[in-house]
Amino acid sequence: MSFELNHKLAAKREPLPTTAKVDPVTASIIRGAFETVCFEAATHLGRAASSPIINQSNERNGSIIDAHGRLAGVSVGTPHLVFISQLTVRYGLQFLDAYDWGPGDVFVGNDPDFGGGHLPDYNVYAPVYDDNGELVLIQALQAHQGDTGGKDPGGFTLEATDIFTEGLAIPCLKLVHRGEKRRDVIKLLERNNRFPSFAGDLAAMIGAVQHCVKLLEGVVRKWGAETVKAAVNYNIDHTERSFREEIAKWPDGSYSADVLIDHDTLGTKDVHVHVECTVKGDQLKVDLTGSDARPELVGVWNTFANSRGYAMTQLASMIDPRIVKNEGLFHAVEIVLPENTIVHPPINKPAALGSFHPACEIIEAICVALADVVPERSCPQVYKIGMPNAVIGFDARGMWMDQGVDARSMDASAVQGVDGWGSSCVGLGNLLLSEAEDAESRFPIINISREMTTDSGGAGQWRGQPGSLNVKKVLEPTMAMAWMVSSEHPLRGLCGGDDAGPYSNHFEVGSARERKIELSTQAQLPANAVIAYQHGGGAGFGRALLRDPEAVKDDVLDEKVSLQAARDKYGVVLSGTLAEYDLAVDVAATEALRSKLKATLVANAA
Repeated sequence: MSFELNHKLAAKREPLPTTAKVDPVTASIIRGAFETVCFEAATHLGRAASSPIINQSNERNGSIIDAHGRLAGVSVGTPHLVFISQLTVRYGLQFLDAYDWGPGDVFVGNDPDFGGGHLPDYNVYAPVYDDNGELVLIQALQAHQGDTGGKDPGGFTLEATDIFTEGLAIPCLKLVHRGEKRRDVIKLLERNNRFPSFAGDLAAMIGAVQHCVKLLEGVVRKWGAETVKAAVNYNIDHTERSFREEIAKWPDGSYSADVLIDHDTLGTKDVHVHVECTVKGDQLKVDLTGSDARPELVGVWNTFANSRGYAMTQLASMIDPRIVKNEGLFHAVEIVLPENTIVHPPINKPAALGSFHPACEIIEAICVALADVVPERSCPQVYKIGMPNAVIGFDARGMWMDQGVDARSMDASAVQGVDGWGSSCVGLGNLLLSEAEDAESRFPIINISREMTTDSGGAGQWRGQPGSLNVKKVLEPTMAMAWMVSSEHPLRGLCGGDDAGPYSNHFEVGSARERKIELSTQAQLPANAVIAYQHGGGAGFGRALLRDPEAVKDDVLDEKVSLQAARDKYGVVLSGTLAEYDLAVDVAATEALRSKLKATLVANAA
């Protein structure tokens, strides 16, 4: 049943019927209005929400869907949410009559088997009608909620074997009817959530979409429904044409890649994602057939909508950034997600952790496969984190949870011509990550340090950004949860670049009970326990022996690369001392060492 439903939800939709024709300028103006409204929806939520996962980390995204369920406009939100919202809305659109859709209504959905990503990602949406009562658009707002009412706080149950363990699944539920809140329904949702802040978050989401429905009604009145529909059709068609023009420039052929996850949450090793990308003229096919299908796997099942959306996140980053992100992208690509695999599981499989892995491995595999095709745009949009350290406790207000979305440096890979930049990977986009001061004001924790780790960025002609070591002390007895991956299989280097540094995690650091988290854990920590999370860095791009020796010297001075790695990885010999800050490249010695290292590489390859 779920397989048929997913294929139906993802099927190509027809253009909106309209009597109007629209010119490119008018279509662009209306598109700009859509983007502004979506940005306002996301900003409204960020300022009005109660929990730090939204008001500090901004894990939310606004989208506009047309009356046929096509993605018509998006905000600058978290990239991994951009291409998921429309399938939840499409499911709701099947019940226009049964659910009595009308002006002033607001709905919510989060069900992974009915168009959703994973349970924490609530999608609140509301219809927009013209003055004649015709449905034209839907304003959607998706955001990560801190809890889902399942077995464990936060909705991440390491040993979950079905969706019901993880929390309350909502296919489509009306929250507001003709402008009046359904208080019984809202109370039901609040009662099934551990956090007092959830009520404020849900109210903020409802308020944001209601506000933006009014803005969109203004756009429809100003331009007329027929012109707005024509503009939506034009922009989607233009995106498809532009994407196909990009693909047509790529050499025809099939390009494959394999990426591994260290293990599932219970220790089954080397979970496998396989992809084959086929370019033929202006058509691209992305086929994930061959990805892991072992039924005993736990915690690594990714929903259909997530797999589809994450695949498009990577593809959209590998084309001209001026191409508008809307439904037209999906028209230019055939995405094959084989049934009964980790990228398209059967109904009721647990899905919360799938949004970490294998979702990120889908992205990584596509990037690795196409790196030689479009090297100038091959940067993986990933976060190879497993899951952050979640720390949970209770106080007079009830349960609190520091979800571990701390500011950090991780997974920022190099791309052709540019070293790994910023702190977090591009896949986290506008997920700003919580500030130490804010977290310490909310939770009984102290952030001891957050600093980059030398040599944790992958070596390359262009170097990956180092990862950071985040050290935190819990001031009261707490429970902590973690799932550790990317130690054996860290982020892959591209075009000869080295892989990123591995992840690692230690609990109760400095005590007799200090231990390394090798797999997954749900542990009780005493007061004043210290946890230390080493985030993996970004991967390198291109062979390290081709890096400018002066750039290597600067990296050593900045303590991103050690003196030893400068010699062993980059073949660069430096005179002077780091302590005196008088390092200089020994040109002759560097040329000799690089010649020796290149000869060794050739011999090993033979």
